[in-house]
Amino acid sequence: MPRRHDSPSTSDHPTPIVVNDNAAWCWFQDERALVDPVAGLLLVGSIASTTGVDGERRGGNVEVTVVDLTTGRADVVVLHERLESDDHDVPALWHRPDGRWLAMYTRHKTDDLTRWRISEPDDPRHWGPEQTFDWSPHTGGSGVTYANLHELDGRLYCFARAVNDDQCALVSDDHGDTWRYAGKLFTRPKVGYVNGYTRYTSTPTRIDLITTDHHPRDYDNSVYHGFLDADGLHRTDGSIVDPHPLSGDAPSQVDLTSLVAAGSTLPEGGRWPGVRLGHGWTVDLRRAADGTLAAIVSARADDGPAHPDEATERFRPVLDHRFLSARLPPGGDWSVHPLALAGAGLLPHEQDYTGLVAIDPDDLDSVYLSSAIDPRDDTTLPHHEIFHGRTTDAGASWSWTPVTEHSAHDNLRPIVAPGDPSTVSLLWFRGSMASSQDYRCEAVLLRLPRAPHLSREAVTPARTPRR
Repeated sequence: MPRRHDSPSTSDHPTPIVVNDNAAWCWFQDERALVDPVAGLLLVGSIASTTGVDGERRGGNVEVTVVDLTTGRADVVVLHERLESDDHDVPALWHRPDGRWLAMYTRHKTDDLTRWRISEPDDPRHWGPEQTFDWSPHTGGSGVTYANLHELDGRLYCFARAVNDDQCALVSDDHGDTWRYAGKLFTRPKVGYVNGYTRYTSTPTRIDLITTDHHPRDYDNSVYHGFLDADGLHRTDGSIVDPHPLSGDAPSQVDLTSLVAAGSTLPEGGRWPGVRLGHGWTVDLRRAADGTLAAIVSARADDGPAHPDEATERFRPVLDHRFLSARLPPGGDWSVHPLALAGAGLLPHEQDYTGLVAIDPDDLDSVYLSSAIDPRDDTTLPHHEIFHGRTTDAGASWSWTPVTEHSAHDNLRPIVAPGDPSTVSLLWFRGSMASSQDYRCEAVLLRLPRAPHLSREAVTPARTPRR
């Protein structure tokens, strides 16, 4: 793929810089990118593809790109050579209180190991040896996927899809030096490939999550919300679902609060009135300092439950996906509004994949959308482009500005890296993608000034080194 940049947009955004010429990521890991504002560094995890640049040598490498935000220099560090050419293996990153970085990663359900490495103090370009946790006594050899790192009351959790393909967790009381199995967060009989897909966001005293029933190609998913704190697993209203989560028989996610119910429709008088929403999938979740939550959900439009023939459902094209914006004020109820059209499924065999949306973790009124449909007028575009959306009414309506235009390749899966509320660090990858294992893409970074109205007190402060 030519090392070219997209044309500058009419919004006068600067040109993005390429930080890794063979990179992609999945979206069920937290955090995939983080800024250390003290050191002036940005870290982003990715997986190199065998069909990407230098793929014969790099294919399957688990990589962390370390970007010096002062000079723009990007150093690609290999955490594990040729683990697996699959974007599901991307590492989750955590900045420890001692200034070291923790990276955790797995294969895509092809073995039972969660792997981790810890960097040298204040130096994410050098890492200690890889260590592993073996889930097989708990999974029976069925595999583990994903890593999500979140702290609750001083204990570090690594959430993964593991036992029965349900959400489970490892816990660490020494900032990730050692790990032990905690238990299952949810459980239910499997339908099709796996059980629910979960996104998380956290403060030191609370972990919020949104999750689905199963994979959307196998089931007409609803999306549910709940949260963990010292008193247990709760529904949105605070009522307790499980007073001792991860310690015994796990509840089903259907016991949580329904955020977007399969078969629901949006109210008459607004955008998309009467359109049936189903086969939901979780996209992003963020929390502000005042307790406000913002979520993005994708759903099929006017598409009924999965076909009885799983093989037919697996390859049936889905041409109309929608992105929904949801907002939960402190002490209130969820409100759900249309965000943008997402268009056809990104891949023929993964008909619910879309370009995705990233919420700005430091400004919940700001999102970055990847779509092949222009959100300003719903016209179809030759490729997925990145758009910046802003709301002034808690997500009820949005204004849009293009970030990329007239691109020669797709621009996919944006991330806004937390850590520095003064600047937006926007990442995405661009190129051609045939599957999660086969892509020729490069990761790019665009640094944007923060909107002047936003104060540091308006958002949850991202974790910085405690020195």
